[in-house]
Amino acid sequence: MLIFHLGPLATSLFSLLAILALVLSFVMLASHWLKNHVYAFAAESWIIAMISAAIGYYGHYPELYVIAILTALFRGSLLPYLVLRLVDRLGVRREFTPLLKPSSSMILGAVLMIFSYEVSLQLGLALHLTDNIAVLALTCMFSLKLIGFLMMILRSEAISHILGLLVIENGIFLGSQILVPGMPDLLELVIIFDLLIIVLAFGMLVRLLQVHAGTTSSRDLQKLVG
Repeated sequence: MLIFHLGPLATSLFSLLAILALVLSFVMLASHWLKNHVYAFAAESWIIAMISAAIGYYGHYPELYVIAILTALFRGSLLPYLVLRLVDRLGVRREFTPLLKPSSSMILGAVLMIFSYEVSLQLGLALHLTDNIAVLALTCMFSLKLIGFLMMILRSEAISHILGLLVIENGIFLGSQILVPGMPDLLELVIIFDLLIIVLAFGMLVRLLQVHAGTTSSRDLQKLVG
């Protein structure tokens, strides 16, 4: 693992980038405006691309430069562009029927982050991962996954569900880049292209819902059952 060969400067860099990615997930929880969610996801994806490039530099994995470029292009540019187009076409600007207010959502997100830290700390002790960056990477990975699930539970708009799914995948990708930098490149490429297919498929489904049901809110769609 690369995490055991990092100097103080590299450790600080990775810690800063991982924490920024985590903070951007809280931006999504704090806002009901869908475009803010998309911009935060795009910035988070660019940070993950920077992490990939930094790992390629410090760990001498030149193939990760390609992964970093593709991550920035697909996750940080193409996917946000497609989601923004979908937001503009549907005319859905914000989340109108969330289960919790932004402040309550952030508090719940903070509780999940603390829970993720405790789980990561115990897992690190069990696996003899004594390096702080290992625990931080696990914490960010679990936190992003739980916050993504939280977005899918608390929000009713289909676009919010898409972004929640993308945040979950960002968490998995961030953790794998730091903890397992030698993961096969083909697998990482497959994951990147799978995301593109997922967003395109979700986009078609959301547009069909808008045309035939007149809404993209899961809460409104539940009223049509029966």
